[in-house]
Amino acid sequence: MSGTTAMSLMSVGEATRWAGDLRIRGRSVVFTNGVFDLLHPGHVRYLADARRLGDALVVGLNGDRSVRANKGPGRPLTPERERAELLSALDCVDAVVLFDDDTPHALIAALQPDVLVKGADWAVDAIVGRDIVEARGGRVVRIPVEQGYSTSALVERIRQRPASGSSAASS
Repeated sequence: MSGTTAMSLMSVGEATRWAGDLRIRGRSVVFTNGVFDLLHPGHVRYLADARRLGDALVVGLNGDRSVRANKGPGRPLTPERERAELLSALDCVDAVVLFDDDTPHALIAALQPDVLVKGADWAVDAIVGRDIVEARGGRVVRIPVEQGYSTSALVERIRQRPASGSSAASS
């Protein structure tokens, strides 16, 4: 399934129809969501692990407004269309759906995924959409978070670096 389109960004309606078609053919749909602001190896490993849990992986991507609401006015660093393009380029990602709500609850309700995936840093009872997925017999999987990878930590490391061309660097 992966890599069938150069840009797998879909509307909610397109993704819902696509996921329904997959289920009719006996395929399972995996869903995860996030900001994916500065794509790093922790993200890639997480998404690859999520994809292995079913036949197709749909990533709900927080739109820029949603990111600002959740992360603050300085985020995202990368605009939503560019983040969607990067995610779409990964072989393990079959579809990307932008959402602007604070949570992906409405998107999960529309997609009705068979498997809902979040990082193990999320408490089971705090996983948005768990009720929807479990009500239809699906499962919720928490994947261990790769230690040493975090967009916030990466941003902080960049901020701590001395500016190139500073007087100390040029002497």
